[in-house]
Amino acid sequence: MKQKIYQIDAFTKTLFGGNPAAVCILNSWLSDETMQNIAAENNLAETAFAVKKENHYELRWFTPEIEVDLCGHATLATAFVLYNYYGFKENTLRFISTRSGELLVQNNENRLLTMDFPTDDLNTITEQAAITKAIGKKPLETFKGKTDFLLIYESQEIIESIRPNFHLLNELECRGIIVSAKGNEVDFVSRFFAPQCGIPEDPVTGSAHTTLTPYWSKKLNKTTLTAKQLSKRGGMLQCEYNGERIKISGNAVCYLIGEIEI
Repeated sequence: MKQKIYQIDAFTKTLFGGNPAAVCILNSWLSDETMQNIAAENNLAETAFAVKKENHYELRWFTPEIEVDLCGHATLATAFVLYNYYGFKENTLRFISTRSGELLVQNNENRLLTMDFPTDDLNTITEQAAITKAIGKKPLETFKGKTDFLLIYESQEIIESIRPNFHLLNELECRGIIVSAKGNEVDFVSRFFAPQCGIPEDPVTGSAHTTLTPYWSKKLNKTTLTAKQLSKRGGMLQCEYNGERIKISGNAVCYLIGEIEI
């Protein structure tokens, strides 16, 4: 059986920027093992699989090693594929995830896609010795969300200079580690490390901004924020804090369209 596959660079206007994700729009669900094998073969941070239902698409995300609860850039990439290659015309695209509930994506002007995600809950962490040792720099504040740790630092320059110990990071009980500071030219900057998921450093992490946005919205006393993820590829995001929901906007471009044999 042949299956169409797309590789999309998300959270960027230019090719080879942002975060690449693979997207497969399926007629029906493949086995979990097959989807995991496809994700491993792709060897990208995420591969998204979607199946059309009556008034929505079911959506799942796989890293090369595991299925995850939520992935922002692969959701953005899936919406881009549906709007550009599957003839979806409505302004709002509705996804349903068994792990994260309803996820909405709006198609705006200038090819900007806006995702509507649930806000993460943050809890202050006082015991941070193991986290500090793994990251290599002591944070000002440490929080734990649903799946990730969030570490706050004094400056963008510190975020740029971080060189974590990935062996120690892999021993922490979390999906990943977000490090963040106020930005020099944007409201806030971040990086994201997730060796537990087979991703040493993720280029751009949409889901991490459900954790970052409520923190920086309260810290900077504003609801609309600009963000930059400081990976090698880099990515730009627009974020809006709406209490229980977060809007995360970005662009995307297509790198590859092909077929795989299953």
